[in-house]
Amino acid sequence: MEDRPRSSSEAQAHATNIDHTLKELQRKVRDYEAQLDELRSAEHPAPSTAAGQAQVLRLAFDDVTNSEPFLPFPGSVLPALLALRKTHRTIEESKAFLASQAEATEREQRRLKDDEAALKDHQLLNEALKQRIETLRAEVDSGVTTRPEDEARKRIEELRHKRQYYNKETSKLMKALNRFIDEHLAVMLAAEALGGPVVGEMMDIDADDLAAGFNAQGKLKKPKGEMNKDKNQRRIDDIWGPSDGDGNGEGSGQGRKTKQKQQRDAASAAGAEMRQLTEELLNRLVEAKGSSSDAYVKLPYETAAARFLIRSHVAQFHPRDATKIRLVDFGRELDD
Repeated sequence: MEDRPRSSSEAQAHATNIDHTLKELQRKVRDYEAQLDELRSAEHPAPSTAAGQAQVLRLAFDDVTNSEPFLPFPGSVLPALLALRKTHRTIEESKAFLASQAEATEREQRRLKDDEAALKDHQLLNEALKQRIETLRAEVDSGVTTRPEDEARKRIEELRHKRQYYNKETSKLMKALNRFIDEHLAVMLAAEALGGPVVGEMMDIDADDLAAGFNAQGKLKKPKGEMNKDKNQRRIDDIWGPSDGDGNGEGSGQGRKTKQKQQRDAASAAGAEMRQLTEELLNRLVEAKGSSSDAYVKLPYETAAARFLIRSHVAQFHPRDATKIRLVDFGRELDD
């Protein structure tokens, strides 16, 4: 209860100080206006010589020097208002300066990255030249010299062998990846897409289990006949689209069997989706030529394959667009 009267009294005192300050400023304005009118009414011919003009300026400076400066009364809020205005102006100018320098800072940062990459290239070139000089010195000391074209032919042959080796290793890795997708990963991706557990939580699932479907807790349902298979097939068609060439026979057991054979298998569809996404990410990373912003692949919709790559830290989202992902450039991180 005591704080409320105190705050009201402080507010009243502040309002009184502002009123007094305003009246004082108005009084000074009136005084200056009266002095200006007095000067305008007096007829003082302008001096025609330089000495006369200098005399007028000297008298004016003497008058300003001898006059007492305008100072607010002790309780005036004018100094606080002036300081507040100056502080606000300084803050606004600082914000404007920072905004104007943001683009320049970003440009300098890009230039710094380019210079760092160029420096690294020069360092590698320097090391290669040093090794070449050492090789030439060793050849001179041993008395065995080779012609430049022979050395170039030798280097070309070494590079050809390395390329063949890397192509074989790449082929082996791709075959191993496709085998892993077909034998293990495709079924788990299909299970996650159909509402089952995420990849890795259920390791012993197979393609036959997908027909039963999953409950709300992500656990396998018990099969309940042909109705569940039809519902599950509709769920598969919603995710990966209907297969081409579905039969339209009505009431025929043979037509139903033909339709079931033509329906897309969930595991195969999930595996194909994983291979396609992996291929797009690899191709985009190669086409980007080291540019991180050009290595992203836009996803038409969220898929279990994309979620698996993100959880495995093989790919990562775009920092400002969740529909784009790219492979993590492991080689660049090692080089850095």
